[in-house]
Amino acid sequence: MRLVLACVGRLKAGAERDLVTRYLERIRPAGRPLGLGACDMVEIPESAARRPEDRIAEEGAALLAALPPGAGLMVLDPRGRNLSSEDFAARVAAQRDGGLAALAFVIGGADGLAPAVREKASVLIAYGTATFPHQLVRVMLAEQIYRAVTILSGHPYHRA
Repeated sequence: MRLVLACVGRLKAGAERDLVTRYLERIRPAGRPLGLGACDMVEIPESAARRPEDRIAEEGAALLAALPPGAGLMVLDPRGRNLSSEDFAARVAAQRDGGLAALAFVIGGADGLAPAVREKASVLIAYGTATFPHQLVRVMLAEQIYRAVTILSGHPYHRA
């Protein structure tokens, strides 16, 4: 199953981009024996629309257009559920075992996420009630995807 990290905005060169790249590069060799492919990062440009509603709609349409056809979606949203790393890994495995060709992990823009994207999600995930910069959320999500792969493979990276 192909994995995709789809985000609004572009990470500039620096520590956050280096961390995301490091985790995504680790996924390919660890996930291959599990039937999980590489995790590609897709960055959608931020909308230049004046009204927040229009920005949300444009970014949502661009996100959906950039995803592989028929991909399952796990979406970050403040209204979502707090999942343990084990629950996150189990959901990834369930999507894989359900025969999906691709699974996308989606982070919306600063104004929020279009309802059309949320409605297609198999799960909405929240990282608590605190507000985090999008750059750090991307690092945290990339790490959780890698952690899920290590949990599923029985690797000692995860020490529960």
